[in-house]
Amino acid sequence: MFNMCSHLLFIGMTEILFIALVAFLLFGTKKLPEVAKGLGKGYREFQRAADQIKEEISKVTDDVKKEMDVNEDNSKARNQKSNESTNAN
Repeated sequence: MFNMCSHLLFIGMTEILFIALVAFLLFGTKKLPEVAKGLGKGYREFQRAADQIKEEISKVTDDVKKEMDVNEDNSKARNQKSNESTNAN
């Protein structure tokens, strides 16, 4: 697990161990699980918010695309009617 984690974070095993040691020294072994739990909750909440923002952007983008398609269709219909009336004269 540490190899995968260190590869993803672009840090080595010694850096991970050093960070763990500092965390143990700062928070102690009793407080560290509570801190990790709080960080996990915060990360999950951040991910949810990011997903909601992505969904909202996607919805707005889809609405804009639909509106552009409708406007394009209307423009084509007007041009076609104009061409038909020109040809009729």
